[in-house]
Amino acid sequence: MSCAAVVTTTNAGTEPFDAWAAARAARVEEAAQQMLPVPGAVPERLHQAMRYAVLDGGKRVRPLLVYAAGEVTGAEDEALDRAALAVEYVHAYSLVHDDMPCMDNDVLRRGKPTVHVAFDEATAMLAGDALQAEAFKILAEGHLPAPQTASLMRELAHASGTGGMCGGQALDLFAVGNRNLSLAELERMHRMKTGALLKASVLMGALSGQAPLLTESTREALGRYGEAVGLAFQVVDDILDVESSSVELGKTAGKDAAQGKPTYVSLLGVEAARAWSLRLRAQALEALNGLGGRAARLREMADFMVCRTH
Repeated sequence: MSCAAVVTTTNAGTEPFDAWAAARAARVEEAAQQMLPVPGAVPERLHQAMRYAVLDGGKRVRPLLVYAAGEVTGAEDEALDRAALAVEYVHAYSLVHDDMPCMDNDVLRRGKPTVHVAFDEATAMLAGDALQAEAFKILAEGHLPAPQTASLMRELAHASGTGGMCGGQALDLFAVGNRNLSLAELERMHRMKTGALLKASVLMGALSGQAPLLTESTREALGRYGEAVGLAFQVVDDILDVESSSVELGKTAGKDAAQGKPTYVSLLGVEAARAWSLRLRAQALEALNGLGGRAARLREMADFMVCRTH
């Protein structure tokens, strides 16, 4: 089964998916331009590094998931802007730190030199630290009721901590060179390192909307969707690392194999990994079955995440 064979067209509205995604990505970029510390303010170099890390790059997958899930609960744009920026700041900070010499030691990200290369290691470390703090500040300064704001902050904190992204990165570092890592251990690592923040993006979009529309069954369905697309995204990442060029990816291709990192490709092979990504996509779509047209953009996001070529 090929990816093209399973892509479906949804009736998400009159706006085609590509136009919707481009408009939301532009909205995130504009909001970040306005809400990031201005580059001329002291400490200037730190603020410049923070803006360099966030602006002008990336697929904005996590913010797009926020906006798509917000349609399920009728969320207002301003609330979604803040949730989208918060998850993108946390994602950007994680990339800044992951790329540093003490971690993956990479020199290319989003088609440009990594932050520690463009600035220096100390500034990169501080830029990541500051972006994490700014993410929670953005949520705290929003206009949602306090219980909603607390739920958003709790979701982001859980996805970022030892049970999520940071814990997954630690497992990833320990796994380098481990030829005996099992598929279950690899899945656990990636559900934490990559999947947790993607799932949180879905739930934070829904949490930004009208509470009565976020029933327990809807939240459970969105959680299952987020877990499936979060893992599928990483499986596809592993495939693209061996099939695409650095120019196409905007980051160093083939680095996982060069560093001896276990991946879905190294454990399963390319074709089995691709088939697994398609099964995860099917699980994600199945989770949305009871949500009707409100989840149409989320269905399109599953196609976008699994069937991408870079």
